[in-house]
Amino acid sequence: MATTESALPATGDFFLRGNYAPVADELTEYNLPVRGVIPPEIDGWYLRNGPNPRQDTAHWFMGDGMIHGVRIEGGAAKWYRNRWVRTDSFIEDFPLYNRDGTRNLRAATSNTHVVNHAGKTLALVESSFPYEISDELETLGAYDFGGKLANSMTAHPKICPTSGEMHFFGYGSLVEPYVSYHRVDAHGELTINRPVDVKAHTMMHDFAMTAGHVVFMDLPVVFDLNVAINQPGDMPYRWSEGHGARFGVLRRDDPFGEIRWFEIDPCYVFHVANAYEDANSIVLQAARYPELWRDSGGFDQQAVLWEWRIDLRTGVVGERQLDDRAVEFPRIDDRLAGLPARYSVSVGDSDLVRHDLSTGAAQTHSFGPGVSGEAVFVPAAGQADESSGWYLSFVYDPQRDGSDLVILDASDFSGAPVATIALPQRVPFGFHGNWIGA
Repeated sequence: MATTESALPATGDFFLRGNYAPVADELTEYNLPVRGVIPPEIDGWYLRNGPNPRQDTAHWFMGDGMIHGVRIEGGAAKWYRNRWVRTDSFIEDFPLYNRDGTRNLRAATSNTHVVNHAGKTLALVESSFPYEISDELETLGAYDFGGKLANSMTAHPKICPTSGEMHFFGYGSLVEPYVSYHRVDAHGELTINRPVDVKAHTMMHDFAMTAGHVVFMDLPVVFDLNVAINQPGDMPYRWSEGHGARFGVLRRDDPFGEIRWFEIDPCYVFHVANAYEDANSIVLQAARYPELWRDSGGFDQQAVLWEWRIDLRTGVVGERQLDDRAVEFPRIDDRLAGLPARYSVSVGDSDLVRHDLSTGAAQTHSFGPGVSGEAVFVPAAGQADESSGWYLSFVYDPQRDGSDLVILDASDFSGAPVATIALPQRVPFGFHGNWIGA
């Protein structure tokens, strides 16, 4: 079974079987065996987050977060570690909401992403505060930007490669404002908090950033109180036929100004590949579902790569499908976040797919019987070319029930890996990760 959300079964406890099943042990293993040659320029940490439930749960998204990491230095894989993110609610069981109805933002699974900004590495889940972790993956505690954050933080912040600012939003309040926008400067100081006007508690998992704008996605998957009450443990969101779908565009140089809304065809997007500006338009590329969670919180739909072109002058939005194959977890070279990027690499049904966003062509990399997770780009030193670097991904081998960290040469995407690092235990399928350069 592939790791793509689009390929998951609609119902059942699939996330407790096979390579979705959690691992029990936290390990530290040094000097990992390597097949091939690790390029000596690769120096840093590859970290990936995902659910690793300690007990039965009704939905894959609900498992406790566990980070798996590999330290690479001097052409060697120095260590592998895996650690649960020990949030306050991991240590002591307490509800997501306080008795007065406000959110307990320290109650968290922290199971979705891990990012580094201004010297801090943060484990993220969109319902709660981020949790800071150390270089050795130990949990240091909840992080609220010195008391300035009073909302949850998305698992998909955007870091501007030019200014160093980190843009993010929070959603999940049961009362207005349902969504808030935040900005952190390059030094880690939270400088902007402002509400985003949406008409309901929409599930806003991701958003987009360009050189001059941020784009919010108000899409028709919304909070369902009946599901929350009667189906505890399931995702309390359902498709809403009457909610509509729209993109909200905010100028970065006027962060408290008007948000312009543009209607689009109803759909859902978990993950944006990239967005950038082209003359008077914003181009946004993402994995698009035709709908999601109409009758249940299962995964009976598939996402394909899609593009929207928002004409800021005329108000017209053009929409087009870029490919017909099912993909998820699209990633680009993060140095080009908000700028035109040539390549987007996604997880397909049984391989990695690299789309050339300028020509429409696509390449695949097959791992044979192995199944890949999200691929992260590591640039070669001093190079701006998206083909100068490597893609890193955890790959599960069902024949031995084990996992490797595989390194692909970006200039030879379909070719054999340059190095394969054998890991001391299976890495369950998870969500998102990042490369943190030393």
